[in-house]
Amino acid sequence: MKVVIIGGVAGGASAAARLRRLDEDAQIIILERGQHISYANCGLPYYVGGIITEESNLTLQTPQSFYERFRIDVRTNTEAIEIHTGDKKITVCNHNTGELYQETYDKLILSPGAEPIKPNLPGSDDNRVFTLRTVPDTLKIRAYVEQNKPKSAVVIGGGYIGMEMAENLKHAGLDVTVVEMAEHIIAPLDLDMASLVQHYARKNGIRLILKNGVQALIPTESYIEVQLSHGTLNTDLVLISVGVKPETFMAQKAGISCNARGAILVDEHMRTSKPDIYAVGDAIAVTNFVTKQETYIPLAGPANKQGRIAADHICGKNSSYPGSQGSSVIKVFDMTAAVTGVNETNARKAGLAVDKVILSPMSHAGYYPGGKVMTMKVVFEKETYRILGAQIVGYEGVDKRIDVLATAIHAGMKASDLAELDLAYAPPYSSAKDPVNLAGFMIENISDGTLKQFHLEDIKTLPLDGSAILLDTRTPEEYERGHVDGFVNIPVDVLREHLKELPKEKPIYVMCQSGLRSYIATRILEGNGYRAYNFSGGFRFYDAVMNDHCLIASATACGMDQA
Repeated sequence: MKVVIIGGVAGGASAAARLRRLDEDAQIIILERGQHISYANCGLPYYVGGIITEESNLTLQTPQSFYERFRIDVRTNTEAIEIHTGDKKITVCNHNTGELYQETYDKLILSPGAEPIKPNLPGSDDNRVFTLRTVPDTLKIRAYVEQNKPKSAVVIGGGYIGMEMAENLKHAGLDVTVVEMAEHIIAPLDLDMASLVQHYARKNGIRLILKNGVQALIPTESYIEVQLSHGTLNTDLVLISVGVKPETFMAQKAGISCNARGAILVDEHMRTSKPDIYAVGDAIAVTNFVTKQETYIPLAGPANKQGRIAADHICGKNSSYPGSQGSSVIKVFDMTAAVTGVNETNARKAGLAVDKVILSPMSHAGYYPGGKVMTMKVVFEKETYRILGAQIVGYEGVDKRIDVLATAIHAGMKASDLAELDLAYAPPYSSAKDPVNLAGFMIENISDGTLKQFHLEDIKTLPLDGSAILLDTRTPEEYERGHVDGFVNIPVDVLREHLKELPKEKPIYVMCQSGLRSYIATRILEGNGYRAYNFSGGFRFYDAVMNDHCLIASATACGMDQA
């Protein structure tokens, strides 16, 4: 069997290695138009910032090492030009020699990846304007920074790569501005959760310009003028990072079915519409695991899995791809943000009936030194309590919890089942009630009516005419440092002594710092015949989102903030 793979990065290299492990006799050829295979695409920004110091660390395999271990014929600087599906041939160009030749195949795997979207901006062809996708792109940016010593940079686009590059250009000594057309950075996050990251980025010296687009780049001898929809910026360097698009011109020319976006359509075994041709990675459309709708999620983890599945199917195994959850994580200075599944915004767009819990647990036991606060948002479906997605922003332990929640989604668990998970506990790592368990307890309480909530978006509609009671149950000192207008202060520990002051016919909306004391207050109130609603997320969440204050790093057991 002769298998030709077009593209030798994540999906292609993974498919090739898996093929060899399953079939020692197959002839396997990788055609890679670039200089490198199996490189650390996700590590590229950190080379620019000097976090990764050696260029060699960006390359996981070389053609020579791949051949020595797997006996796979890797041809770099070699580009597939055209696929002839009828007679199973590929027209190939060797860019080292200029030679054109034809290569036959029994099975073909397409892993051409994606290319950066390049808006049709005047001035974008200037040599001080960059995109980042490949190792040569990274080397070019770092060389420019080292040789020309630019003082400022504008990053167009506040997605994952844009924010990672903003951080690393800041590490390299530049003043950095991020321009984002949407209302918040990092699109997989909801606005409320993204606002936590935005403030921290600003705190670390990143200027954010949101809801504003770039209209043109005007190069001058000494700087580039960035013309915005509203205003202008002058900068020494521009990085365009507004997303990627599947690189599928060759596939489309060969008559392989693609969607309107240009992504290749595949079945669960990664087969395309043409016999004996498979496709994997950033070039393909996938099914969203949660919504079951077609989507495009260009991430390295799914690409590697898809390569393995294509290889399995070629070798007679019945492997299939269930869809992508979009599980991802980003470091923004010392903060971590992570997502899995669908966010609240997209769940509502998909027509799902949505509920959520927001909580701010510690990363490990509060009595053990060094614990950090994280903010979790778990989105679930009303009535069925199916977990739809989760977002976590914090400083420590975020990656551990998002992976537990990603596993729970994949396993089809109900949100209330999170309460039953038996998770590892020791004071330096977690609490006896892990943050994931706490989310489950809250959802379990919602399901049986023990907990009734109101949310951030409900604050502005709360009645201020006296028909409801708005109650802040924090200490007087916390209340004085900041509170929501209209809320009166009765600390939870003296609430029972003040019940006679609260008319039972009025609903009571209760808030505290994190949501814990206010929940206890609602139970006191409910136990005494009142209707009480707990504010999801607490005042610290409200303050961070609405007043652009930084998400705190630590807190005492009673909720008093620490520096």
